[in-house]
Amino acid sequence: MANPSAPPWRTEITRTQWLVLLGTTMGWALDGFAGSLYSLILGPAMTELLPHSGIAPATGSIGLYGGITVALFLFGWGTGGILFGILADYFGRVRVLSAGIVTYAVFTALAAFADTWWQLGVLRFVAGLGSGVEAPVGAALVAEVWRNRYRARACGVMMSGYAFGFFIASLAYAMLGGHGWRLMMGIAVLPALLVYFIRRHVPEPPEIKGSIAARRERRAHGHRTAQDRFVLRRLLTRPLLKHTLVGTALATGSLVAFWSVSTWYPQVIRQAATAAQLTPAVVNERVALASMLFNAGGVLGYATWGFLADAIGRRKAFAASFAISAVSVGLLFPFSPGWGVFLAVIPVAGFGLYGALSGILVYGPELFPPSVRATGMALYNGIGRYLTAAGPLVAGVVAASWFGGDLGLATTCVVAVGLLGAVGLFFAPETRGAPLPADPVQPGPVPASEEIH
Repeated sequence: MANPSAPPWRTEITRTQWLVLLGTTMGWALDGFAGSLYSLILGPAMTELLPHSGIAPATGSIGLYGGITVALFLFGWGTGGILFGILADYFGRVRVLSAGIVTYAVFTALAAFADTWWQLGVLRFVAGLGSGVEAPVGAALVAEVWRNRYRARACGVMMSGYAFGFFIASLAYAMLGGHGWRLMMGIAVLPALLVYFIRRHVPEPPEIKGSIAARRERRAHGHRTAQDRFVLRRLLTRPLLKHTLVGTALATGSLVAFWSVSTWYPQVIRQAATAAQLTPAVVNERVALASMLFNAGGVLGYATWGFLADAIGRRKAFAASFAISAVSVGLLFPFSPGWGVFLAVIPVAGFGLYGALSGILVYGPELFPPSVRATGMALYNGIGRYLTAAGPLVAGVVAASWFGGDLGLATTCVVAVGLLGAVGLFFAPETRGAPLPADPVQPGPVPASEEIH
């Protein structure tokens, strides 16, 4: 229930907070736009590129080599997220965010010139390096600027940008997909234009500026404290190790489920449509429509997760997202429902799957102090993405090896394994209503040679 004594929300939210939310939401939306384009053109791209690589474009080989390129992107995403997250904790959020956006936009667009599947895979890996920056650094930036009771909701709205980007990509595919997959990859350079806005209008949060300045001052005076250990070592030892493991479990479960479904549902639709002997134009229309519905549900799942978490708590909100995802995937994929049922359920799947993704980045800033916040979220997301990279690949291999090319059954199996990440909820602290963790204001110095545990 709302607090009647609380001031109106319009008086609590500043112009700077709105600009930061707009810039990070746009960045995440364009990241989603570029990422979704690849899922939509994966089948046509592999069909064209595999013969150039001396491989027949059968259903199984499209699943296998397509899965490898998705795995390379996710591996790059995890690696880039960790690298850029470390840089963001040492040098600030805004410059690092801009560099990552340019990287993923340019190399996604360069994929339009690939001639073989492995060239495409290499370019997707490099694009993934840049793509990994937006989620952890953007979420840290929003949380540090929105230091009021609307923090979780603002982070959720930012996260909804990713699904909105998927929705715009679906619309672009519906309008331009007939012109070929290379054009679709080429227009992914658009996110690079966002850097001008971010560098001009998005300020560096005072909290991280203070943390960086304090670290430099201690180094100048020859002092060493617990905060001066390398950020990765801090995150992998007590007292932060527990939070790193909790975040990793939740991220892995959410990411495996999401990427397995989002990568292969367009191809599942293509398989069913081909079996029904539908024309290519009708197939493209079905893929575009299903994608728009999936991502429309995703926009709602992303945007409302912060509100739900404020209402019932972070742990219960995660449990709700995992349950909705499990039920909807169970209805969609293993039993080959009719087209009408598929259209009815796919937005519900998007709501649950995207909601869980929103949660791991709404929750993340509440687990770590500012000096390791971006790295902490990048680390557990990166580990989750390393493990997730196997999801689409395993689905493709399982479909080809065990289920006669049936990607629906294979995807269901992989999602079921991924959702085991929900066990992290048993160890997750409830952070609803708690302030963001802070670094000690005046840590006591210790000799530089002394090891700190």
